[in-house]
Amino acid sequence: MTKSVLEACAARGHEQVVFFNYPDVGLKAIVAIHDTTLGPALGGCRMSLYQNDEHALDDVMRLSEGMTYKSALAGLPLGGGKSIIIADPNIVEGREALLQKFGECLNALSGRYITAEDMGTSVRDIMAIRAKSKYVVGTDPAKGGTGDPSPWTAQGLFVAMRAAVEHTSSGERSLKGKRIAVQGIGHVGMYLVELLAKEGAIVTVADTHEVLLKRAASEFNAAVVAPDAIYDVPCDIFSPCAIGQTVNASTLKRLKCSIIAGAANNQLSDRSVYETIKSKKILYCPDFVVNSGGVISVCAELAEGGPNIAWVKERVDAIYHTTVKVLDESKRQDRFTEEVAIDLAKERIVVAKMGRKQ
Repeated sequence: MTKSVLEACAARGHEQVVFFNYPDVGLKAIVAIHDTTLGPALGGCRMSLYQNDEHALDDVMRLSEGMTYKSALAGLPLGGGKSIIIADPNIVEGREALLQKFGECLNALSGRYITAEDMGTSVRDIMAIRAKSKYVVGTDPAKGGTGDPSPWTAQGLFVAMRAAVEHTSSGERSLKGKRIAVQGIGHVGMYLVELLAKEGAIVTVADTHEVLLKRAASEFNAAVVAPDAIYDVPCDIFSPCAIGQTVNASTLKRLKCSIIAGAANNQLSDRSVYETIKSKKILYCPDFVVNSGGVISVCAELAEGGPNIAWVKERVDAIYHTTVKVLDESKRQDRFTEEVAIDLAKERIVVAKMGRKQ
């Protein structure tokens, strides 16, 4: 196990991977710190059950690497990190004690990693962690925090979709009348559906929670399909906003879209799908480019004097321009969009390292 972890660190360029195990409170967690060149590693704390420990490790390492590129492209003074707590996200009994123990674990990292809410955790959970650690953001607005980052993630994705549509339709950026299939309408997905409905888009949604589906249909006039049927919906944009790796060899055979742009992290199963996406003439908007609104919002808590919402809005709206840059460079270089985006992020990191040496 130790050898495989070290090999994984070397392959992805991770600086540090830390395991925490406190069975007395049910805490089994992994913190992955990918790169701290630009600043402390920041990334959410995900609570989830996994098929096995190897899957958990792979997930946290992929997610933390993505956070490095996300913050770099967003121009933030942050590195990339992520944490996972291997537990049922629906647990109630003992939840606060588990989270507070995790806060103590964060203190052991002395600020190299800062956490926030993610899939399976909430602002309330973050406040439980904060009771033991100052290395948290996305905290309660009543306590001076920025709160749930989901609306900002949705807003950034929305403007990125406009950039993608403009790229494929000779200057037309409006989403009015565009058919958009949203997979997953939890925190981010529902905010996105609301924005799309106001724009006049034709929205189809899928989720496993009946209450959310009813709300999307009644409030935003969204069509509803079964979770697996979302891949067969003819649409202009397929938007994965739930779990990762839903764009894979199997689902690509079924997708009927011209653009993929979603809020989920790690949407692609791996690099092997690049050629399939290109052959189907689908424009893929890299997830860490278009879903950075959330990390931008929570980053504002680290500013001296507290969060500046005007700054957050300006940065989130700039996701449009970042998306345009990636798509234009991809076309100019005739290379897959994700490869181009990673290179652009790495360029900023290399420049920062060179500056330190001078």
